[in-house]
Amino acid sequence: MIKKVPNRKCIVCGEMKEKHELIRVVRTASGEISVDVGGKANGRGCYVCKDEKCISAARKGKRIERAFSSGVPEEVYNTLEKVIQGE
Repeated sequence: MIKKVPNRKCIVCGEMKEKHELIRVVRTASGEISVDVGGKANGRGCYVCKDEKCISAARKGKRIERAFSSGVPEEVYNTLEKVIQGE
């Protein structure tokens, strides 16, 4: 039996990709925003492609801020860049 892989949409480019091809950013119930590398943290999430262009466009266009309707610390973007460079 083939297991269905969930698809998610990148908030920057709008492409639908398999969940493991994207990076999840999560806002917890307490309002803390962080990068969820494992993809299983509790809270509201949004997804960004594992691509430098998408991350720089997210930073420039404040896409993550819009998705969560709140400010995003600069360290979140720095962590996103580190995750991409590590892969």
